[in-house]
Amino acid sequence: MSYAIIGFGKIGHALAKAFARNGIEVSVATTRNPQSFAADAAAIGPKVIAKNLADAVKADVIFLAVRFESRGDVAKALPNWQGKTIVDVTNAYGVPPEQLGGQPSAQAVAQAFAGAKVVKGFNHLVAAVLDQDPAVHGGRRVVFLTSDDDGAASEIGTLAEKLGFAPIKLGKISEGGLLVHARGNTWGQLIFKDLVKFD
Repeated sequence: MSYAIIGFGKIGHALAKAFARNGIEVSVATTRNPQSFAADAAAIGPKVIAKNLADAVKADVIFLAVRFESRGDVAKALPNWQGKTIVDVTNAYGVPPEQLGGQPSAQAVAQAFAGAKVVKGFNHLVAAVLDQDPAVHGGRRVVFLTSDDDGAASEIGTLAEKLGFAPIKLGKISEGGLLVHARGNTWGQLIFKDLVKFD
């Protein structure tokens, strides 16, 4: 299984650190030349590899960590996303609900990435929290996952556990997923909740 993070801002950096902490190789990419951020990637760890977008999207699992409005630019990188799992880390805060046709933002992402399995996840924690080791006081920091594809949600749940998090599945995007979606100028009820699970 291969992994990529598209977007290398604060959230992209935090995700890359989670992979590096656990010795899992991940490529990172933006729409810029990878030489412009290769040193940043290498500083996180030897298994964080800067790539151009066309190469990064060859990964099986792709974390979409760009601004929500930039999803279409990334989606153009492949004509079809069949066989890929997209982890939607975006938040559509400030995007008018009518612009989304009344649907959750992850469904707009699914429409852009035709053929992909989309899992909304890792988007409810601010970058400064996501950046920290998820092992907290003997427990594990919670990440919420929601998807219309149960298999994809389980796959990302397993990855979240490898990264040290405690995944909690909220069901389908149109149901529990609304708890972690921004709508217009309001945040879902679970966004910014920094919860720890004790086993």
